[in-house]
Amino acid sequence: MKFGTMLYSTDYAMRPDDFAVASEDRGFDSVWFPEHTHIPASRRTPFPGGGDLPQEYWHIHDPFIALTAAAIATKTIKVATGVCLITERDPIVTAKEVASLDMLSNGRFLFGIGAGWNAEEMENHGTAFADRWQVLEERIEAMKACWTQENSSYHGKHVNFDSIWSWPKPVQKPHPPIIMGAASPWGRERVARYCDGWVPLPAQMKNIAAELADLEVRLTRHGRQLSDIEISFFWAPTDVDELKRYRDLGVHRVILACPADGNEATLKLLDQHAALMKAVGN
Repeated sequence: MKFGTMLYSTDYAMRPDDFAVASEDRGFDSVWFPEHTHIPASRRTPFPGGGDLPQEYWHIHDPFIALTAAAIATKTIKVATGVCLITERDPIVTAKEVASLDMLSNGRFLFGIGAGWNAEEMENHGTAFADRWQVLEERIEAMKACWTQENSSYHGKHVNFDSIWSWPKPVQKPHPPIIMGAASPWGRERVARYCDGWVPLPAQMKNIAAELADLEVRLTRHGRQLSDIEISFFWAPTDVDELKRYRDLGVHRVILACPADGNEATLKLLDQHAALMKAVGN
C-alpha cells in the first residue's frame, strides 16, 4: 500500500515546495493539496465537519501553482489535487493547467476532482448547487477532448465550444488519472462510469467492505474491473490496525493529513506519519 500526505497549503503554513521535498525524503509516494477559490462570508451552507469552518479553508494557495512549485522542487513524488473543484473552474483553462502541470512534472500529476459542498461558493462562479454534478461531468468530458484531440470541440448544456487548438497535451496518455472524491453511492457510480480512481473519506463511509464491493458491481455493469482503478483513502486515520485493514481490503493508497502549521510542527508530524507508514508496511 502506498502512503501520501496532504497539506492545507496556506500563506501561513510550510511552503508547498518544502513540504513536497520533506515528504519525498521520507518515502511518501504523493502530496495532495485541496482547493477553495474563496469562502463566502455567508454561513448559509454548514461546514460538513461540524462547528466553525477553519480559517485555512480561505487561506489556501491555488493548487496548480502550489503543485507546480512542489513538482519543480522534487524528482519522483506524485503531485495531486485533493480535490480540484471542477464546478468553480473554466474547463478550457483548467485543461491547459492540468496538461501544463503534467508536462512540467514529467507525468507525475494525479487529478483529484470533486463537485464541492459549499453552495454559495460555487454560485459565485455561476454554478447552481442542483446542477453541480452535471456541470462537473460535462467539464470533465470537455477537458478530455482538449487533452486527446488535435481539434477539440464540445457541445453540452453547460459547456459549449466549437473546434479549438489546445496545447500542450499531457505527458500521461490519454491524460492524467481522474480520481473522484465522493463517498456516496452516486459518487461510486461516477467513478465506475468515467474515472480512473476513487478518493473517498473513510469517515464518510458506513461499511467500507460493502462499499468497495458495491463499486466493483458498478464497474462490472460498465464493462470494467476493480483493477482498472486506483483506490486512495483521503484523510486516513493514524491507527496501524485500521490502516492494515484498509490494505487487506484492497485499498491502494492512504493519504495522511497535515494541518496548516509552521515548519517545525509540520516536520514533526511528517516524521510521525513516516513511522506509521513503516509500522504498517507493504
